[in-house]
Amino acid sequence: MTMTLPGLLLLVVIAAVCGAVGKAIAGGVRGGLIVATALGGIGAAIGPWVAGKLGLSEPLMVQIGGHPFPVLWSIIGAAIFVAIIHLVSRR
Repeated sequence: MTMTLPGLLLLVVIAAVCGAVGKAIAGGVRGGLIVATALGGIGAAIGPWVAGKLGLSEPLMVQIGGHPFPVLWSIIGAAIFVAIIHLVSRR
């Protein structure tokens, strides 16, 4: 299944919002839109993995061009990733 350009752009915007919210929850890191987008993408990988290990379902799944995007777990995954970065960097 392929994704259209508008679908991909919408997916990037949603990932950026999820990353920004996750960054704000965990205390924030330096960076702007690109960092928030990367955090949203990393959160989209980490969050559903954690949910699967805990046996939890996704309460807020968005379908974009036929591809599911786990919004809530993406935010939680981004917050977990930022918290790990804070623990490792020890600022």
